[in-house]
Amino acid sequence: MARVTGETRRTEILRTAAELFAARGFHGVSIEDLGRAMGTSGPALYRHFPGKEALLAAMLLDISERLATGGTERVAAASSPERALENLLRGHIAFALEEPALITVHDRELDNVPDPERRRIRQLQRGYVEVWVGVLAQLRPAEPTPVLRAAVHATFGLLNSTPHSAGTLSAERMSTMLLRMGEAALRTPCGGSAGAER
Repeated sequence: MARVTGETRRTEILRTAAELFAARGFHGVSIEDLGRAMGTSGPALYRHFPGKEALLAAMLLDISERLATGGTERVAAASSPERALENLLRGHIAFALEEPALITVHDRELDNVPDPERRRIRQLQRGYVEVWVGVLAQLRPAEPTPVLRAAVHATFGLLNSTPHSAGTLSAERMSTMLLRMGEAALRTPCGGSAGAER
């Protein structure tokens, strides 16, 4: 039998909490509910997190760090801007299909994260967006940066719709569809004002 380490247990707690928060809302889940879902007592979770708010913060910091680091690595490994964009899309699509609960929790519950951690999450997210913008700037050099940034945010809206849009499609089919739609959205020139702020 594989040995359960503290880090493995922590990961299991975060995954279980994401599912519960997505289903019931942050305020609809008690520490005792989390404990029961983990097969332990609520207070036992305090060995890993000092409280429910800290758990939520750790959850959203973890995914923000993973996306930011992964995005930078995917671009660095690419042989061209075209391949970099494909790598970014595939990475984000994999996240969106595999962890839809985290998308729901982020959309609904970020305001419940304590302020210092919330600022760090926002900082990581801005950095992740700018990785995408940097790739788009190579593919669409004539367009202003604000237009490219808006295109990235709009595409995230598409990709992050998976908690609502996946339905009965297989993960493979959904992934292929999102990749094609994402590429079309990001590669299509939008036409920005020549005087737009860069």
